[in-house]
Amino acid sequence: MSRIDFKPGTMIYPLPAVMVSCGSVPEEYNIITIAWTGTVNSNPPMCYISVRPERHSYDIIKKSGAFVINLTTENMANETDWCGCRSGSKFNKWKEMNLTPVPAIKVDAPMISESPVCIECTVKDIIELGSHHMFLAEVVNVSVDEKYMDNESGKFDLAGANPLVFNHGAYFKLGKKIGKFGFSVEKRKKKKSK
Repeated sequence: MSRIDFKPGTMIYPLPAVMVSCGSVPEEYNIITIAWTGTVNSNPPMCYISVRPERHSYDIIKKSGAFVINLTTENMANETDWCGCRSGSKFNKWKEMNLTPVPAIKVDAPMISESPVCIECTVKDIIELGSHHMFLAEVVNVSVDEKYMDNESGKFDLAGANPLVFNHGAYFKLGKKIGKFGFSVEKRKKKKSK
């Protein structure tokens, strides 16, 4: 098999395309679209977002020490892209995109009501990496839209919300499920003979 080498770059895809909401008072509420985000620890639950210092939301998050990661859906693709292409210094993204800010439970930042999952975060550290600074944060609350709850199993059906992902400059929806964690090593149930 032949291979081609590229210069070092970011090729870890797909990533969730999320809208991060911030601001401790309504006058500074803003939304920034981010793909540089992910989980970094389970206990305590921790995640990160990486933001360019020149972005409008950077100073808001740095000052307040809090933000909300709002997962997006296929139906929110236009809003997600628009909020990533426009600056909150020039536009009220909430009004322009008809999005609804609702108070978070544990942090001073709004959640996006239309999001199926809102992850409330408090900043623990800011790591200056170069083009982006990473806000390392602890997850202090998760709020989910009850319409995606399976009442029988008590499980949240995130796949049913049709999550939006970012893949090397383009947005995609998820495809068909091919297995669950541990499916390759789980013991198969033996059929009972009659």
